[in-house]
Amino acid sequence: MKKILSKIAFTLFYAVIFASCSVPKNSVRNLQRMEEGVSNPTTIEEYKAAIAKYERRVADIETANEQIGIWYKILGSRYIDKNMYGEALKCYQKAIEYYPQNQNLYYYVGLCSGYMAKSALDYDATGNFDKRHNYLRLSEAAYLRAIAIDPRYVYALYGLGSLYVFEFDESAKAIPYLETLLTINTGHVNAKMLLANAYYRTADFQKAADMYDNIIAAAKDKEIKAIAEKNKKIVLDMAYVQ
Repeated sequence: MKKILSKIAFTLFYAVIFASCSVPKNSVRNLQRMEEGVSNPTTIEEYKAAIAKYERRVADIETANEQIGIWYKILGSRYIDKNMYGEALKCYQKAIEYYPQNQNLYYYVGLCSGYMAKSALDYDATGNFDKRHNYLRLSEAAYLRAIAIDPRYVYALYGLGSLYVFEFDESAKAIPYLETLLTINTGHVNAKMLLANAYYRTADFQKAADMYDNIIAAAKDKEIKAIAEKNKKIVLDMAYVQ
């Protein structure tokens, strides 16, 4: 048992060393010699034995790094459960260092950044809201990255659409993403509501009314149906004024 624990400890220690890139190579080699018993090889057989031992060590480091990335992701989800979005954001940013092609991680960076933007108050009363703006742009960039990895990623498409409609007041940008979403998930009621809103904000009243008709026809929830009917009336009244 003691030997197993020692091996785990060394594996994690090596993972930290290689991730930080701040420890001299000689220190790494010395630690490897201590654990693997590898000294300076001279014969063919010694070189082969040394290569085999170091290959095992590389595999151990890769396994440790994979696990660290997973732990950061899990820890981030725990923070989200507690509405601690700032801490969650840090965890997902770290997880991306280990899994830079994982669209889910970018989605959660976008989600957490959006929540942090809402809490980014001007505490010094300087009139400077750059921090809020930066969080919103980080959210946008994260959603876009998630969609670049997986163009059919519904959560990121919806998150980006919400951001453009409600935060940036750029509804025209939201429309293609929401339309794409509804080709993937045709029954996404919230996306339909958001797209109808985007049509309305861009003065495309006919499309907005048609979308509300779609919601009214498909809605099983009486409250959703009532909201869609009310919004459709607003759209038609505005179209008549125009």
